[in-house]
Amino acid sequence: MPRVNSSRRILTTGLAALLSAALVSQGTATVTAQAGGRQVVTHDGLRLSYRTVGTGPNMIVLPLGFLLGDFERLAAPDRTLVFYDQRNRGRSEAVAPDKLSLRDEVRDMETLRAHLGLRTFTPIGYSYLGLMVMLYAMDHPERIERVVQLGPVPMRFDTEYPPDLKSDDGEAVMGTERLAGLRKLREAGLHEQRPREYCEREWAVSRFGLIVDPSKVDALGDGHCELPNEWPVAFMRMWPNRQAELRQLTLTPAQLASFTQPVLTIHGRKDRNAPYGAGREWASLLPNARLLTLDRAAHQSWVDQPDEVFRAIDRFLRGHWPDRAERIPR
Repeated sequence: MPRVNSSRRILTTGLAALLSAALVSQGTATVTAQAGGRQVVTHDGLRLSYRTVGTGPNMIVLPLGFLLGDFERLAAPDRTLVFYDQRNRGRSEAVAPDKLSLRDEVRDMETLRAHLGLRTFTPIGYSYLGLMVMLYAMDHPERIERVVQLGPVPMRFDTEYPPDLKSDDGEAVMGTERLAGLRKLREAGLHEQRPREYCEREWAVSRFGLIVDPSKVDALGDGHCELPNEWPVAFMRMWPNRQAELRQLTLTPAQLASFTQPVLTIHGRKDRNAPYGAGREWASLLPNARLLTLDRAAHQSWVDQPDEVFRAIDRFLRGHWPDRAERIPR
């Protein structure tokens, strides 16, 4: 597999949740009130939290919504932004590992779309969701206007990239001594005995791996350790099942070639969680994709280079390629 830093919770969760490319059917949904947003109920009875910003006709859907509050910068009179938390993430309902597949997440996106009555929309997929939204798009091309990927994980779990297409300095950036301290805490069982405290301690270390400029680390927020779904112990328990699913995932050239809507892939060259080579690979194999490379950005590229990221996405949503977005040779 790509050399990805396993200390970062978002990546670990992301890589563990990749799905099969099987077709999914439209789910039914009901909605209940919830503080700060609403809930949609999935085909198998789970409650997913979502909220909307704006009332415009152009629909932008952002999974991992609890993490992407900065993306309200994309609000415009002609847009509606839909932020939602996937199953077992953020404020959505927790679920057993055997109900946490990428097939489930694709079906959940279709359930949300059906409930909101969206004829078409543009998904923005960050990290492992860069893969998930493409799987949805290939299953439901008639529902997709265009796609944005941010630091997407590889389409094959075991892909290895050459040194110039990945960044392996995560341990040095986070600090070997601090990482060793976290290992001792896990060995002592703190992650299970006091999971929120451990979450906060891990976040204090792992957040440095998400950005290039350490002076911006506070802009990453508090790690959402107030949410039990975001505790590392929750990820550790589900990882074995998800790892098995990942190893079975294969996208064929025919599947990739079948999706012809525009895809903008944005990837930081210093990404330590999802290798930069993955973004180049997606852009080279999709027939109508372009890559925007950010030389001074890591996994949360919009924190490292916010103006460039949001300006590029805004332009793309308006129907134009960003100036520096390039076609990548196959």
